[in-house]
Amino acid sequence: MKPHHSKRYKKLLETSSKDKNAVIDEVIKKVKKNCTSKFDESIDISCQLNLKHKKEEITLRTLVNLPNGNGRKIKVAVFCEESKIKEAKDSGAEIAGFDTLAKDITDGKINFDKLIATPAVMPKMGKLGKILGPKGLMPNPKFGTVTNNIKSAVHAIKKGQIEIKNDQDGNIAASIGKKSFPDNKIKENYDVFMKTLLKEKPIKIKGNFILSAFLTSTMGISYKLKL
Repeated sequence: MKPHHSKRYKKLLETSSKDKNAVIDEVIKKVKKNCTSKFDESIDISCQLNLKHKKEEITLRTLVNLPNGNGRKIKVAVFCEESKIKEAKDSGAEIAGFDTLAKDITDGKINFDKLIATPAVMPKMGKLGKILGPKGLMPNPKFGTVTNNIKSAVHAIKKGQIEIKNDQDGNIAASIGKKSFPDNKIKENYDVFMKTLLKEKPIKIKGNFILSAFLTSTMGISYKLKL
């Protein structure tokens, strides 16, 4: 059975198919124009990356510090010693604790989007890893979420630091703003996102790294970008 699409959607699809390889400034305007929902739709980017080297599949996982954030409110938890709980909460973390937080996680009560941990408590996280790992919430020193500098870590996440990782097909996606963002703020986030990807290009990969890129909104259609 074929999916039923509204006349508006079909019209947008026709428009999109004619606009091949449009520059980012034009695409931002078109994507925002199509945001007709009552809520503040997200503006999302997706890229197809060249991550195949002979028979080896390469994984890209890194941080992007969006200069203007993406409009999403991130709830941060800090797993730390009792003596650091006040510091964590003063830094802006919504949740901070040790035994109580560990019990909540074990019981499946995960009421946060990001988890930071201090090095001292990492040995206690062994059992929690089986729960947090599959959800992408396990703290990692490579991404600044295992640290004694709680204030800096919390502020970075709240300011707009996002973690990105490709899927099994080499696609990578992220939200880089909201409909309510001024065009130039979305453009600035886009520029930083793309520059970060290019910096992370593996040495083994030859030729173009970013094969294609598309911009869309929560309820809209995708527009292909000129790279």
